[in-house]
Amino acid sequence: MIKVVSFKICPFVQRVTAALEAREIPYEIEYISLDHPPEWFAQVSPNAQVPLLVTDSATALFESDAIVEYLDEVYGPLQDDVTPEQHALDRAWSYQASKHYLVQCSAMSSADEQTLAERSRDLGKAFARVENVLGDGPYFNGKSIGNVDISWLPLLHRAAIIEQHTDYDFLEKYPRVKAWQSALMVTGLAEKSVSSDFDDSFSGYYLSDKTFLRKGEDCDIASAGGCGSSQACG
Repeated sequence: MIKVVSFKICPFVQRVTAALEAREIPYEIEYISLDHPPEWFAQVSPNAQVPLLVTDSATALFESDAIVEYLDEVYGPLQDDVTPEQHALDRAWSYQASKHYLVQCSAMSSADEQTLAERSRDLGKAFARVENVLGDGPYFNGKSIGNVDISWLPLLHRAAIIEQHTDYDFLEKYPRVKAWQSALMVTGLAEKSVSSDFDDSFSGYYLSDKTFLRKGEDCDIASAGGCGSSQACG
């Protein structure tokens, strides 16, 4: 059986597990501490990052982009009859999501209101771009879930948790993205692709006493619409 090596709140890992869940591919998962990784991990992970996917033939694959492409090739794409042009666009829009995972992590970790606003504006640029290309939905390419949806899921899932706990909405200015978020949350993929205690682990890190999102949760903060470091996951 496929095995995924994970750090619980890493969005790059969720991108991989969501791709597996969307295909209903059985897998096992092992959570490790990136502060104190097991010795075997350094031997099989060239970049010392998660996710790591160990195939049925015991080959260790790394980098979420490469892993998602592997799943497409071995298990088939999530969407049929995608043209080469659309496939290229989907890869590009997927990259637009993954390159902003750490931007969101940084924003959520902000210690004060000004830093949160500045970092949220950087993240908001990504949401504004995808807002301009979203159609009638409910998903990125219409009525079926594809790789772009899977790639944006970690961003949209985390934005939903933050809003639920603090009323701070990263998506306030982007109604089409907001509708897309709602459609993806209804599928259950968000919950299926993380650990059962994800909400607690996520909140313990990003809604701790060190973050403004926690300290300012009872304040009227206007939306400016755990990885922590690129050394953790990718």
